[in-house]
Order: sequence, then C-alpha cells, then structure tokens
Amino acid sequence: MTRAGIVTVAGFPNAGKSTLLNRLVGEKLAITSSKPQSTRHRIVGLRTEGDAQMVILDTPGLLEPKDTLHSAMRNAALTAVRDADVLVHVVDATGRIPESFQSAAQLEHAPRAHIVLALNKADLLTPGQRDELVTRHPDAVFIAAATGEGIDALVTAITERLPISPYLYPDDDISTQPVRFFCAEFVRETALEQLGDELPHALACEIDEFREGSSPLYIRAVLHVERESQKRIVIGSNGQQIKKLGKSAREKIERFVGQPVYLDLWVKVLPNWRKNRSAVLRLGYGDPVTRG
Repeated sequence: MTRAGIVTVAGFPNAGKSTLLNRLVGEKLAITSSKPQSTRHRIVGLRTEGDAQMVILDTPGLLEPKDTLHSAMRNAALTAVRDADVLVHVVDATGRIPESFQSAAQLEHAPRAHIVLALNKADLLTPGQRDELVTRHPDAVFIAAATGEGIDALVTAITERLPISPYLYPDDDISTQPVRFFCAEFVRETALEQLGDELPHALACEIDEFREGSSPLYIRAVLHVERESQKRIVIGSNGQQIKKLGKSAREKIERFVGQPVYLDLWVKVLPNWRKNRSAVLRLGYGDPVTRG
C-alpha cells in the first residue's frame, strides 16, 4: 500500500519555505535568499521514499499585493493551497506565531487540506522559549530546515496524512519542471546575492535559447530590468559586474546539470514590467487576476 499526494509549503516571506523544500527533496531546486519575496513561482519538488511520494509545492510568501507581480505571486500561493492534500504551514519560531493558517493567509474559509504547523529555526530558540511554544502549540513540529533538525519527524507527520494512492510520478524524478526553468532561477538567485537591496526586485530572468545536446550546453539568458539606470548597474563598469554574475551563475548551473555550460547573459529594459499584466504573464509568473 502506497501513499501519494500534494504537499504545499506555505507561510510568510523569509520563514524558510524554500530551504525546507530543498531539504525534503535532497537537491537545490528553490533559490534561497535573505531578501524577502525571492520565491516568485510555485516550485515543484518530488520526494519518493519507502511507500510514500510527496509532490511538494514551494510557494511565494503570503503578502498583501502592492503591484501586478505581487498579485500573481499571491494567486500562485493560494492555488497551491487549494490543491494541497497536506499543507505545511512554515513559521519562523523566533517571531510571532499566527493563530491559524486561515488568519495568516486572510482566507474566508479554512483550507480543506490537513495542516501541519512546522516551527522553523527552532535551533535558535532558548530552552525556555521552546517549552513555552510546546505548551501553546502542542501539535507543532519543531524543525531547523537549514540543519535538518526535526525533518524526520516532519516527514512522518506529512506521510501519515497523505491519501492512499499509487505514485503520481516516476520514483527517480525530483521535479516536474524543465531544466531551463531552474537555470533561469539560478541566474536570478546570483543577482539577488550580488546586487543591492532594491534592484533585485526589479529583475526577472528569461531563457531565450537552450540548446539541448550541445557541448558545452548553450544557454542564452536575458535579465530584464525596469530602467536604463538599473541596466547600467547590472552590467557594471567595463562589464565587470555582469561577468562576475555570469561566472557564478554558470557554476551553479553546471553543478545542477552535471555538464559544462556556456552561459550567454544579456540585460534588457522592460519598462515597469512588475505592473504590467502582459509582461508578468510572459515571464511565467502566472495570472495576477483572481478567478472564481
């Protein structure tokens, strides 16, 4: 008898959702950053172990939309919540703990999924803080996604709540998304690491060309920004910044695909793309318009 189902990982920005997805899958699929709102897509990871398969959905952080991009991100998160068989509500244990996922997400109705409260960053708690949280949230699972603490207990809690079902995907797959998607995300992650606090939110990465079978693997990637001044920052003096960014991103992609890569990196201005529904859709962030 096997179990399989959709496990949606949701919560506020910077709670550690992407780190948890990577830990559960055992592979770096979702980019991680100290900057909030780094996850924009619904990232799909697969974990198959023993008699259980989890289709894990990492989601953008729950936030109040400030522009068209934010609306698309919230829609992506809430769609994943609706699809879930098990909902892992990830909360930073060192901060405020919401009363419920329903209140945190500002939903009219509670999700249909089984909810597991995962209190992340538990390794940063004092014994007294931990005891207090155990009293207040006796059913919570204490984890540290960055170190692996508590992950076995979380896996057990999720597995017990999965529906009885045959596997939904081959047991050696780790994602349902194409390699080119992750290549674009690694480029954007590198930009988050290397550029200033404000600029990364105006960045989007699009793969223009991906030559499968070429050696080295040829990838033409375009970083979109909103203004000419931002383009100059990304390129840098005498092109030094984009060379540095490209080198680091290429090394990440090579580790992921397991072969040499030629990364041809460009920068283009797409004015105010975060407020433009057509641009948000074109860049793969989903529809900002909520549908019933």
